[in-house]
Amino acid sequence: MNREAMIDAVRAEMPERRWQHTLGVMESSVLLAERYGADPIRAEQAAILHDVAKYWQTSRLETVIREQRLPADLLSFDKELWHAPVGAFVAEHNFGIADSEILDAIRYHTSGREGMTLMDKIVCLADYIEPGRDFPDVHKIRELAQHSLEKALIAGFDSTIAYLLTQGRRIYPLTVAARNDLILFVREAEQ
Repeated sequence: MNREAMIDAVRAEMPERRWQHTLGVMESSVLLAERYGADPIRAEQAAILHDVAKYWQTSRLETVIREQRLPADLLSFDKELWHAPVGAFVAEHNFGIADSEILDAIRYHTSGREGMTLMDKIVCLADYIEPGRDFPDVHKIRELAQHSLEKALIAGFDSTIAYLLTQGRRIYPLTVAARNDLILFVREAEQ
């Protein structure tokens, strides 16, 4: 599927406000890819598809998670996480994406994971800092993103975890693992 057809198909899956967010993630992913040495075309492709299942009904997401044997532990955590692995499934099976790095970047863009690839980091961080985002720590995260993907992502995960704590909600273990792994990465890089 060519880029324009993919854009049209993804745009049809979401309201205009969310499409504007996707455009922001596309822009931010390309900028981060160029800054940090990733392929901007592949980063943009992951960004186009990252929220393809975001506005699916909960029952539809749950059905795909169960029938396709996606991580079932997701079902006991915040529904906001569900669209990411379902989106990777849709990208592979409906859009013909075979690039495992692109699929993983979609799959882990909400949670992160231990051992995040450069593409994982770019799409996850772009989702935090795209120009339309407005939350208390976003300016700090954008500033950190000018110098370090890892430090910016740590700040992003800290913001997410702090929010979930104030809401008394559960924290998905991959997010904690991603944060801890990035802290170790930064510490080792600075020694």
